[in-house]
Amino acid sequence: MQIIHAKQVLTDGGWHGELEIIIDESGRIAGVGPQIRTPTQRVALLLPAPLNLHSHAFQRAMAGLTEARGPDPRDSFWTWRRLMYKFLEQLTPDHVEAIAALVFMEMLEAGYGAVAEFHYLHHDVGGRPYANLAEMSGRIVAAAVQAGIGLTLLPVQYQYGGCDLRPLNGGQQRFGNDPDRFLRLHDSAVLAVAASSPDFNTGLAPHSLRAVDPAGLSTVLAQAVSGPIHMHLAEQVAEVEEVRAHLGARPTEWLLANHAVDERWCLIHCTQMSQAETMELARTGAVAGLCPLTESNLGDGIFNGTTFLGQGGTIGFGSDSNVQISLFEELKTLEYSQRLRDMSRAVMATSNRSTGRVLFDAAIKGGAQAGGRNSGRIETGAWADLIGLDDDNQWLCNRRGDAALDSLVFGGGGQACIRDVWSAGRHVVKDGRHVRRDAIVDSFKATLRQLETSI
Repeated sequence: MQIIHAKQVLTDGGWHGELEIIIDESGRIAGVGPQIRTPTQRVALLLPAPLNLHSHAFQRAMAGLTEARGPDPRDSFWTWRRLMYKFLEQLTPDHVEAIAALVFMEMLEAGYGAVAEFHYLHHDVGGRPYANLAEMSGRIVAAAVQAGIGLTLLPVQYQYGGCDLRPLNGGQQRFGNDPDRFLRLHDSAVLAVAASSPDFNTGLAPHSLRAVDPAGLSTVLAQAVSGPIHMHLAEQVAEVEEVRAHLGARPTEWLLANHAVDERWCLIHCTQMSQAETMELARTGAVAGLCPLTESNLGDGIFNGTTFLGQGGTIGFGSDSNVQISLFEELKTLEYSQRLRDMSRAVMATSNRSTGRVLFDAAIKGGAQAGGRNSGRIETGAWADLIGLDDDNQWLCNRRGDAALDSLVFGGGGQACIRDVWSAGRHVVKDGRHVRRDAIVDSFKATLRQLETSI
């Protein structure tokens, strides 16, 4: 049993001072109350640790390698994607496990307690299945166990190279499955997750309306009787135009008209929605999964955040391409995008909650919902996904309540304030450093040396 004493704690009921949080041997919070026992740990500021709702772990190895101008004078997501396909031709299962372990370690050090891994790199080069169809899924699970992060594994269904049903080619072949083989792969992935850690779970992810045809989407969704459902939606202008040309409607419009989208769904990006689509999606209860740092890096566009939240919509945050893994920077980047568009300030704030508080509350609520994880709050029975922060420094200056959150998000030193992180009670970050950092980093560096000499 672990006992944490905290000077300030953010609970569902608001801010409280001088609380005791008990973590039982299962990794759940067993009690929250006055400080009466001898603590095993003291922290200044204790927050729920959000779930990172969207990650492609293997893309972390590309960070910094795609910033030169491509052959097109107007470089875009599509030129970035061609470079990504060339890169992934080199990846082996060992590479993927080493990269994912590094990514998951960095997420924990950034304050995330869990991750939903949108996993679509399934097969060997050329699309040849491994002897174990879910070999790569097993490597993601192994990396999560090594890092100690909570995991929602989302095996991805990927059939075609576009809405015209063109065959997959090049690097895309490593993603592809027909619906029957995908469901077999998914079943094997479920077994790998079930054999790992009690706080791990599984959902599924039709990649997008470009990569899965309507029949394949219906086949897969018919088997999705439980667990989260994630899908990329309305990320790029070219995607919207392609879907409209082939399916007769814009992506969000088509999905809402043809499927029962509800709280189990997490739609990723949604940066190319009309005002009407934004309001309609908000009313479904689905999570809009936002990845502001990656969306900025790829030039995707700006999410209609004020409209979506104004309609009661739920959002959460992910690191997507993992070009930079920083919880507080994701929150700040969303707010700044709204300010730049509207030429205003404190756009996401409300009359009773500051900007940082609104964004952080959204991150913990939306992340837990999108991951199907009993987390995102400090209360009895929830998984002990927690962030312990130091407040006696130049960034927080012992500030309290929402002012402390605003300083974490907008002051530039939020991540430097993180001292401890727990994931389902696993105390994996101590004194700001992951407990297995050296071994994980060494393995990642060895992997990068191999990859960068081969591309």
